[in-house]
Amino acid sequence: MSMEFDNNLPIYIQIMQYIKKQIVTGTLQAGDKIPSVRELAAELQINPNTVQRTFQELEREEVVETRRGLGRYVTSEESKIMTIKKEMAGELLERFLTGMQELGIEEQDIVSIVADAVAEGQSQQNNPAGKGGTQHE
Repeated sequence: MSMEFDNNLPIYIQIMQYIKKQIVTGTLQAGDKIPSVRELAAELQINPNTVQRTFQELEREEVVETRRGLGRYVTSEESKIMTIKKEMAGELLERFLTGMQELGIEEQDIVSIVADAVAEGQSQQNNPAGKGGTQHE
């Protein structure tokens, strides 16, 4: 794992966000063991106390659970993982809408832009070579 840290946000929060993203994208599956405090601290080259705080917060949020003598594991509760996914999607959507409004784009235009982008994305998925793409034999 390699991370570049943002000086404007506490490191433990950035690590929490990274781990949550790994969970919702399926890189870390429900029930998977996560690295120990020492392993993660060494890998990220940060203080073990920072990693410990990260894990404590993740446990408090019930994202990970400690199994005595075995380590920490991603929650097996699928509803919790879905909640995290919805929260992350909501944050992305809020940033997007704020940015569009700052550009002075009206609500109906935002909807139209998103619909066009989704349609374009679907057409590109159906045609992986893309527009004007050539396939070599």
